[in-house]
Amino acid sequence: MADENRGGLLPGVAGICMWMLVVALVGVMGSVRGVYTGHARYVVLPVCTMIVVGVFGLLRMRRWGWAMVLAGTLLLSAMYGYTARATGNPGLWVMGLLNLCFFLYLSRAEVRERMRM
Repeated sequence: MADENRGGLLPGVAGICMWMLVVALVGVMGSVRGVYTGHARYVVLPVCTMIVVGVFGLLRMRRWGWAMVLAGTLLLSAMYGYTARATGNPGLWVMGLLNLCFFLYLSRAEVRERMRM
C-alpha cells in the first residue's frame, strides 16, 4: 500500500469509534447508577475505561488503539450474546451481531494497513 494512504482515517472507523464511546458511556452510567450489582460493577468500569482509551488511540490511527477496540468489540459481542441467552431478550442479539460486524470490519486488511506504530 502506498504511504500516502497510511494513517488516513476511514469513515467506518470513525463511526465505530463513536459507537464504542456511546457504549462505554452507557456502561459507566449504568455502573454509577447501580444497574450493575455485585462484582459486575467493578468489571464494567475497567472495561469501559480500556475501550475509551482504545478509541482515542484508534482515532490517532495507532496500532495499540486498534487492538484495544478490536478486543472490545469482540468482548462486547460475546457479552451481549451471553446476556441475550441468559435473559431471553432477543434485542441483545442485534447488539451482539452489530458488534461482531464491527469486529469483522476492523479486522480487514485495508484497515490494518493504515495503522501506524
